[in-house]
Amino acid sequence: MRIHMLKYPCLVLDHDDTVVQTMKTMSYPYFLYGLSIFRPGETISFADYVRDCHHYGFVELCRMRYNYTDAELTQEHDMWMEYVLSHTPDPYPGISDVLKRQKEEGGLVCVVSHSREDNILRNYRTHFGFDPDAIYGFERPEEQRKPNPYPLQDIMKRFDLSADEILVVDDMKLSCKMAAPLGIKVAYAGWNGLGVPEVEEEMKALCDFNFETVAAFEEFLFG
Repeated sequence: MRIHMLKYPCLVLDHDDTVVQTMKTMSYPYFLYGLSIFRPGETISFADYVRDCHHYGFVELCRMRYNYTDAELTQEHDMWMEYVLSHTPDPYPGISDVLKRQKEEGGLVCVVSHSREDNILRNYRTHFGFDPDAIYGFERPEEQRKPNPYPLQDIMKRFDLSADEILVVDDMKLSCKMAAPLGIKVAYAGWNGLGVPEVEEEMKALCDFNFETVAAFEEFLFG
């Protein structure tokens, strides 16, 4: 597959807090609820939660800060999946237009996320009316999830793409670790408004592009 007209024939997007608004309204409040069950009396501020997710990822946050066992992580994940069945996050204003335009002009939209594939599919069908071309979610083995470069390697192979035909978009740095070994550029989804300066400054330094608004991102892609 070769798509020459688009600046980036393939967008590889994170999901939570890049495409849909999750952290403030769903994942952080729910994590506090989980802590009350697994580690009664423990807590974490919103800023520290964002920082730890940024630096380590959610699973390592649970392991390093609270010593969650594998069994507890499985139980926490199962509880979360039940929760999200009845809670659908809103997309960021304007992101639907970007994704639909990418598809309409012949491009690919892939998702690499620590959300599950069924949850991602539901959100895309509800908000955007199409399925991503490929999804690499949390249900995959750990070695096939970001920050491992496997998802990007597989996308390149499946769709016959070179590194310069792909743009990764994320709000946290696990995607930078995933993309760096392959020479694939990364854009910071700075429109998420999480308000943690340490994370924002590091992402601006790490990423090839920084977009404060979805409108700026759309202008960059399509002119």
